[in-house]
Amino acid sequence: MFLAMLLDFMHSAVGGEISGALNDVWEYTASYLLTVWQNRLYVYTTSAVLIGIWFTVNMAFKKKKNIKIISPWLHRSLEKQELSPETEKVIHVAGVRVFYGSQTGTAKEFAKELAEDVRAQGLQCEVIDMKEYDPDDRLAEECTSKMICVFLVATYTDGQPTENAEWFCKWLEEASTDFRYGKTYLKGMRYAVFGLGNSVYIGHYNTVSKNLDKWLWMLSAARIMTRGEGDCNVVKSRHGSVQADFQAWKTKFLSRLQALVKGEKKACSGKCKNGSCKNKKKHKEEAEDNLSLAEKSNSEEELMESSSDAESSAEEDKSHGSVIDMEDLGNVMNRLKKAKRMEDDKDDSQRVKLSKQNGVRKSEAEEERREMITPALRDALTKQGYKLIGSHSGVKLCRWTKSMLRGRGGCYKHTFYGIESHRCMETTPSLACANKCVFCWRHHTNPVGTEWHWKMDPAEKILQEAVENHRNMIRQFRGVPGVRPERFEEGLRVKHCALSLVGEPIMYPEINSFLRLLHQQHISSFLVTNAQFPDEIRSLVPVTQLYVSVDASTKDSLKKIDRPLFKDFWQRFLDSMRALGEKQQRTVYRLTLVKAWNVDELKAYSDLIALGQPDFIEVKGVTYCGDSSASSLTMANVPWHEEVIYFVQQLANLLPDYEIACEHEHSNCLLLAHHKFKVNGEWWTWIDYECFQELIQEYEESGGTKNFSAMDYMAKTPSWAIFGARERGFDPSDTRFQRKNKTKDISGC
Repeated sequence: MFLAMLLDFMHSAVGGEISGALNDVWEYTASYLLTVWQNRLYVYTTSAVLIGIWFTVNMAFKKKKNIKIISPWLHRSLEKQELSPETEKVIHVAGVRVFYGSQTGTAKEFAKELAEDVRAQGLQCEVIDMKEYDPDDRLAEECTSKMICVFLVATYTDGQPTENAEWFCKWLEEASTDFRYGKTYLKGMRYAVFGLGNSVYIGHYNTVSKNLDKWLWMLSAARIMTRGEGDCNVVKSRHGSVQADFQAWKTKFLSRLQALVKGEKKACSGKCKNGSCKNKKKHKEEAEDNLSLAEKSNSEEELMESSSDAESSAEEDKSHGSVIDMEDLGNVMNRLKKAKRMEDDKDDSQRVKLSKQNGVRKSEAEEERREMITPALRDALTKQGYKLIGSHSGVKLCRWTKSMLRGRGGCYKHTFYGIESHRCMETTPSLACANKCVFCWRHHTNPVGTEWHWKMDPAEKILQEAVENHRNMIRQFRGVPGVRPERFEEGLRVKHCALSLVGEPIMYPEINSFLRLLHQQHISSFLVTNAQFPDEIRSLVPVTQLYVSVDASTKDSLKKIDRPLFKDFWQRFLDSMRALGEKQQRTVYRLTLVKAWNVDELKAYSDLIALGQPDFIEVKGVTYCGDSSASSLTMANVPWHEEVIYFVQQLANLLPDYEIACEHEHSNCLLLAHHKFKVNGEWWTWIDYECFQELIQEYEESGGTKNFSAMDYMAKTPSWAIFGARERGFDPSDTRFQRKNKTKDISGC
């Protein structure tokens, strides 16, 4: 009890003291806070000043840390180095990168040639295949590399890039219009462009080089010189050939490169102080306007090189002449246009059109025309075994001629029509063609064109030299093991002429005169045309047998396979079928099967056959002639002989008037013949050549009034040539020769 009372007393005493102390603290704190609140404006101001001082001191301290302490001696050394202009040599050009987009290899060869010349100047040079260069990863590096980028690009079908340049051009086109890259993505990059094209492709001439130049410029890359253009059309080529065009452009490029290496700047007019132009923008606009006007006028005159480089102006050299004022530019361009029109009118008046008459008289300026065969083309064709005649013709010994001389069998024409292959001369009066077929067995070494605008040799000269060259090639087989003496002697007397060597024979304006000369020498004529000249087919004099190549049955597939130059190629193709149907002598459709390209168009083929009503239809598997950079054709596109037979059987089911008549297995070829050539159950597909010569002589003597038909000179087909025979089209009088380890027969004629 006592303890409880004591504890209660102590608690009361301590609690009273604590309570009093707390009251004192509260009163003091309340008084202090009230004072602060009453003077809060001064408190805020003081705090702001202190924070500002702290921030300033912090920034000053950091700046002091970043200052690098340099000794007075080192400072004086650096100051002298900055003042000396010879301390470090400035490199203006580190080297050259040559990009090429090529289909046939021409641009690639040009790139190698340019690289050698650049290296000869002491600069490094790299040749780059555009398909092996990723522009998305690497092109921006060219802005700071101090390299000069040169683009040598060819234009392919329909104005498209070559296969190895497709991705590069596609990427560049998209980048030029993609806001994510920006208009200055390639600022600092320096470049030059040279294009390879053919002006006969109207609307697509050098399209790729023009676009490439435009896309680079849109991304702020700087061209160091005007775009160059090489023309494979020797008639329109500025320097006579694409090789000469490149040489002229290359000379200018190397000269410009030397100037860039030295750091030289182009003078604007020579009047600007200190060599710097006061109005670069104005002169840049003038240069671009001049270039644009010149391109639109298509002037043949040499244009002054202009540049979009910040260090360039509208004039390259004072020696080019005085500066043209803007007010005089209109007069200058008018004179250029007038001169161009006068030149075109003169060219049109001298152009030799394909004539319906017998021969065409040469124009007065014929001698001034350029030759179809350029020196480079002459070298290429000569290496392939051609014997060139004059300026546009050629003759070559067929491999079947060699085969039959040795008793190893003849070509399919021997099986189908009775040609003596060892007496057949394969020639052409025109190496030019209006198509660039993917399966061209000459690898597109021949020129192309849509009309005759070259020098023209007389028909007499062509035939005389063709026969002479053919005989000389036959004479080379004298004493060769296996050559039969009697066939060697017969081979020296030409009996047949296959106008199917290369090109388009019907383009030759004097083709009718040439045919008449053949018949006068008792030489039969087998003329092949690519179905692009219907008027010339109609005006053609009678031939022993007239062929039309039917490589496809639809517009799209024909464009894909034949790659014709004419814009109205399909209408010309159909008109050629109709023109063939009007002929009374023997006519043939020549179908070339390309697996995965045209073997599934049976119904369309049957419609074309109904249009032209040919006497015969040759169906042949495509012949693979080796790799060609100008064509994507491979061995996979060559059908097996059994596949060709199946196709022909399916086609025959759609043609009630035709039936399979003959087969030549060795050439992978079959013949469909009209029922009118099946007399009393026997085929008469062969030709009575002596009878034809008599008929054509009577036709000529009568002035064309005494006509004749294919039925008048037919001959009976031997049993070994009939489809289904054990010989499969091989003449039993010869000995079949087969190469060892040959698993697939891809031979042809």
